[in-house]
Amino acid sequence: MRDPYLMVTAAFAAFIFLLLPTASAKSAEVSTKIYATAAKGQGIYHGKVYFMDSPKGLIIKPRLKGMPPGNHGFHVHAKRNCRSHKIDGTVVPGLSAGGHFDPHKTGKHEGPSGQGHLGDLPVLTVTADGTTNGTLLAPRLKVADLKKRSLMIHAGDDNLSDTPKPLGGGGARLACGLL
Repeated sequence: MRDPYLMVTAAFAAFIFLLLPTASAKSAEVSTKIYATAAKGQGIYHGKVYFMDSPKGLIIKPRLKGMPPGNHGFHVHAKRNCRSHKIDGTVVPGLSAGGHFDPHKTGKHEGPSGQGHLGDLPVLTVTADGTTNGTLLAPRLKVADLKKRSLMIHAGDDNLSDTPKPLGGGGARLACGLL
């Protein structure tokens, strides 16, 4: 006859072993709530952006609504802060997020596949009804890179270059989420 204690112990160990891949897979997924930037406090809620690691890089799934239609600059910023900040006496919404995440100090805006800022993401396209449902890829990023950062959506398009305007020309900081 088999020892019941050993059977229960083996069953429990097998159960824990089956849970391990699930637990590690979940650790490679994060999301952030996106709010409009505002001079004081927090603006309106626009939805969530989900991030997952993949063999080809960081998968980004924006699920937003109520956004201005068109293309928008989309970046991971250096600081985990979406508040406004004064510069030369003017309140600038979202300025406390700092600049684009650039741990290698390249000082260049070259898009998600270039060798510049690590926080450069693909352009975010918002449909005519103000929503986003696509999937984007940032090949040089991982979920671990997002810790203690912010996700910024800019008012204008991003040409993924520093010319003719610095940082792709995305302009004002429209919406932000904490990572």
